[in-house]
Amino acid sequence: MSTPVLPRRTVLATGATAAGAAAVGLPHGATAASERRRDTVFAHGVASGDPRPRSVVIWTRVTPTAQASPGSGRGPRVQVLWEVATDRAFANVVRRGSFATGPGRDHTVKVDVTGLKPARWYHYRFTWDGVHSQVGRTRTAPGRRARPGNLRFGVVSCANLQAGWFSVYRHLADRDDLHGVLHLGDYLYEYAPGQYGYGKDDEDVRPHDPPREMVSLSDYRRRHAQYKTDPDAQRLHAKYPWIITWDDHEVTNDQWRDGAENHDASEGSYRRRRARAHRAFDEWMPVRMDGTADLRDGTRLFRRLAFGRLAEISMLDLRTYRDKQVEQAAPPAPEPDGEVSDPDRTITGAPQRRWLLGALSRKRAQWKVVGNPVMIAPVDFGDLPDEATGQVNDVTGLLPEDGAPYNTDQWDGYTADRDRVFGYIRDDGITDVLFVTGDIHSGWACELPLDAGTYAYEDPDRQTAGVELVCSSVTSNNLKDITGDPSGATSEGIEESIKANNRHVRYLNFDDHGFSVLDLTAERAQMDWFILTGERNDPAAGIAWETSYRSLAGSNRLEQVDEPLGGGA
Repeated sequence: MSTPVLPRRTVLATGATAAGAAAVGLPHGATAASERRRDTVFAHGVASGDPRPRSVVIWTRVTPTAQASPGSGRGPRVQVLWEVATDRAFANVVRRGSFATGPGRDHTVKVDVTGLKPARWYHYRFTWDGVHSQVGRTRTAPGRRARPGNLRFGVVSCANLQAGWFSVYRHLADRDDLHGVLHLGDYLYEYAPGQYGYGKDDEDVRPHDPPREMVSLSDYRRRHAQYKTDPDAQRLHAKYPWIITWDDHEVTNDQWRDGAENHDASEGSYRRRRARAHRAFDEWMPVRMDGTADLRDGTRLFRRLAFGRLAEISMLDLRTYRDKQVEQAAPPAPEPDGEVSDPDRTITGAPQRRWLLGALSRKRAQWKVVGNPVMIAPVDFGDLPDEATGQVNDVTGLLPEDGAPYNTDQWDGYTADRDRVFGYIRDDGITDVLFVTGDIHSGWACELPLDAGTYAYEDPDRQTAGVELVCSSVTSNNLKDITGDPSGATSEGIEESIKANNRHVRYLNFDDHGFSVLDLTAERAQMDWFILTGERNDPAAGIAWETSYRSLAGSNRLEQVDEPLGGGA
């Protein structure tokens, strides 16, 4: 048994780290004047994503005239040059080309660069009217038959600009040991200023632009643009390739196939609103939708990325195809509607579910990593004090006011789909399944019991379908933020009650913001949780290690370890 870690509420601040660690920025010899012009023409930085062994998507936005502001629909059509090189000085350019952009795509540039070599670092940049963009760095995936020694990814979700500074991104960008970043949803938020901000009073650390809830295509484009001007986000995008999925706030809160909690008739057609949001996401993100970087081919975001024989990452879309959430039970009913188990209801949609089961096949790579926007582990809250349920619900949506034991917005509200996935894993004898999850503004490490009713962690023969590792939020409010209890005592009591009711939950942190690091080798998968040591409204907040858990190869189980992973990529 590993030794216990220090309690998280006793960790010491490590201080803000230097911004110069990232290998991104101006080309050698750039002048202050050229830097100012660069920051006007390429004001939204550069990004890359969806690495394959011989290709990667690179992205930027160009502002050719002052009138061509994001969402304006104005400005000329222009040709932007792009280059990919093996060195930062661009002495050895291996791919180059040009890309036509204009107001029809909000002057964004997205190129799927092919003909690259596997498992290589590359540098890239864009040029318009003699002005070079920032230099970005990216990395291709290992070859199909390769067995890399390790893969290491930063893991983040839930970055609300109104609720704080993106110090989490700054600290990830300070690291030099990653192969990429997994973003598990809620990259941005739809709310107007004064809504869903910092703490229980919803203060705006940085008010949203446009100053209203985003509904139109122009609104979504402007909000994406605002998030892409954050310096810490720009730096992390420029340093590593990102693998991104969406949750609900990229469109609007608690969305489902034909509607959303935060949408009403006064806002027009929900389907049209979602189409606008998806269009802006496709324009502004370095992702392939329907398998390409082209804007015209559809909006399918679920996709699979292979990293040799060591791992495959399957990114889910759990909003576009799901049935409407079941209503939470009203007092005095002790349970939510039994409709949560209706076999005709789905969170994935049938085509995506079949695709997911194929991704979990034993014939595929060793580690089956599932980028999962909402929790799949069952969670029962039967003994949680009634007075706590409202506060927990404010943070996570976990509980109705009467304490009924389901969050019907996550897989607990679609148990037939979960049973199909877990049953497939059991029947096929599949091991090394990792659900890596965001959404819930808290850190969790869970085993996934095949029978939660009889599960006991102490039982050496306990049967699981794999493990789930949940990262905390970048800035979005957690339980301590909502209760206003700086001691964390309220949260600790609730955490212990939840773990007592759910023996498969090994770790739970309702109080802290931060990032995680997922490292995969042939012997084990390990997640390290890191937390901010200062407040979200302090742009210089430090970072500290919180805890680590690992799953040994073939075990489908979790154990705590007493230190984070070090070393380089």
